[in-house]
Amino acid sequence: MSTADPQTEDTAVATTTTETVEATPAPVEHVVKTDPKTGEHLGTGRRKSGVARVRVKAGSGKITINDRELSEYFPHEQDQNAVMAPIRDSGYEGKIDVRILVTGGGPTGQSGACRMGLGRALLSMDAGVGHQLKDNGHLTRDSRMKERKKYGLHGARRGTQFSKR
Repeated sequence: MSTADPQTEDTAVATTTTETVEATPAPVEHVVKTDPKTGEHLGTGRRKSGVARVRVKAGSGKITINDRELSEYFPHEQDQNAVMAPIRDSGYEGKIDVRILVTGGGPTGQSGACRMGLGRALLSMDAGVGHQLKDNGHLTRDSRMKERKKYGLHGARRGTQFSKR
């Protein structure tokens, strides 16, 4: 049988109420990379075998890839949209000039590398757009690579044709 005072029990219950604290999203980690000579913000992106080195500065919206216009270098609209996506999502369309030097791989790998490099350069320029870029996948490295050929097989997985007789 408990001989505790009922008033004490009520105050103990009242003091254990939980308070709701509004959670703020953690800031996206980034390294500010700038070229000291030109003041351009730098970003490097990789996808498959493609590597893109991106330089971003305030300007009029000109995008140059390997000294060629975007539509000339990537004739397919899908590749053009992949390159433009980080600019559109961050709200810098028509406000920055972009110079990209891309090597290796094919059009899909190169456009994906440009997308990631552009996202990193924009993050270096303005940390406030980090969450839009991260939520849309512009800062995430796509780790899928071509599987290597194995010995005894024709390709990565294809074996020799089976003959019953």
